[in-house]
Amino acid sequence: MTAASTPAASIAQLKANGAATVLGTVVNPAGLTQAKMVPIGRIHAFAAPGLGASPVWHGFAIDQTGVVKTDSVGVVGDQRVRIDLTALHGIGDGLVWAPGEFFDQDGTRIPMCSRGTLARVQTRLAEAGLTAFVGHELEFVLVGPDGARLPTHLWSQYGLAGVLEHEGFVHDVMAAAAVAGVDIEQFHPEYGQNQFEISLRPQSPVPAADHLMLLRIIVSRVARRFGLRVSLSPVPFAGGVGSGAHQHFSLFKDAQPVFSGGSGPYGLTDEGQHAIAGLLAGLPDAQGILAGSILSGMRMQPGQWAGAFVCWGAENREAAVRLLVGGPANPHGANVEVKPIDPAANIYLASAAILGLALNGIERKAGLGPETTIDPALQTKAVRKKAGTVQLPERQADVIDTLESSTLMRDLLGEDVVDMSVAVRRHEIHHYGALAPDELADRFRLAWSL
Repeated sequence: MTAASTPAASIAQLKANGAATVLGTVVNPAGLTQAKMVPIGRIHAFAAPGLGASPVWHGFAIDQTGVVKTDSVGVVGDQRVRIDLTALHGIGDGLVWAPGEFFDQDGTRIPMCSRGTLARVQTRLAEAGLTAFVGHELEFVLVGPDGARLPTHLWSQYGLAGVLEHEGFVHDVMAAAAVAGVDIEQFHPEYGQNQFEISLRPQSPVPAADHLMLLRIIVSRVARRFGLRVSLSPVPFAGGVGSGAHQHFSLFKDAQPVFSGGSGPYGLTDEGQHAIAGLLAGLPDAQGILAGSILSGMRMQPGQWAGAFVCWGAENREAAVRLLVGGPANPHGANVEVKPIDPAANIYLASAAILGLALNGIERKAGLGPETTIDPALQTKAVRKKAGTVQLPERQADVIDTLESSTLMRDLLGEDVVDMSVAVRRHEIHHYGALAPDELADRFRLAWSL
């Protein structure tokens, strides 16, 4: 659906193209994607008043049976999932997709709704005179239908052999994305075995997250046609390369970029420096949102390009915050990449946390510390201490404790979002924290798959 289309015109066109079923999805704090469907004739009912859903949708855990309850989420009550008719996408085979949000029965948005949370942060940016654009990366590993490892005889890091081995899959993903209106900027084999990465065109925050969600659906549907599945686990195989969900973002103040055109390092404006400083200061608090699953700590290690050290640097892929300098080779202009995010995160909440931290830094004029110009793991502890560089913890219990006690994250995301995120992640730790790394990887390899 184009920006110029009206919902009525878009629905009429979809029907003319043979659309029969409408699929609406939401993402809960554990990173699970949930869905409801209606015949296209009931599409308006799906938009308002919406379809019923128990409050415990927010508390479903990754182990397929766990239901986590809090003071605000239990078996009593009913909510409504409403789809956004301005964000419809035909995805082929008579199927239409739209992102959903949670509402109360009286039409009030549920504070725990992740898409609504990101929309609130986007509004706060606008009230501060700021416009954000977000470019998502999707890393995933192809596996067998049961999650088994695929042969790797013809795989090398970023090698052409992997593309040719899965040429049909790559071709069909490209074609399906084009049909659905998802703009892929690049698609390549990654460092890990049978691992790929897709980068999407930057957009405003909510549509950007929507398109990442839609891309996950597209990739998963295509994989099934080839007898494969897509693992969106942070660590599909213990001891192997993990998968990230890096986010690039840029900010504009009064239509002028804040990460270029200034007098600071690499052309950073004052606001650009404040934004990066705010992001760095808040990353330890936000880690439970960005990389809070029971598997996330296995990826959050030096040498994994996961941003295990809280520092910044131009084109430094081991820094948690990588600055991409604007210029002829960077047509989108200067932007910031946030490395610690992984695919187990709720994609809407992750964006909300990142942008909220950047805004917080601008509002309080946070000072930016020195750049890290080498792999921070190669620095001495004394050098890192002087620069204020800390290593993000690998122990998830510590990560979740920090999130629970963070007044900053509660202000940015809301009490309900933080409480539920803490609850579902603590469920993972309580029930599965004693498992060995290989057992964890095997148990949850397909937990976030579609």
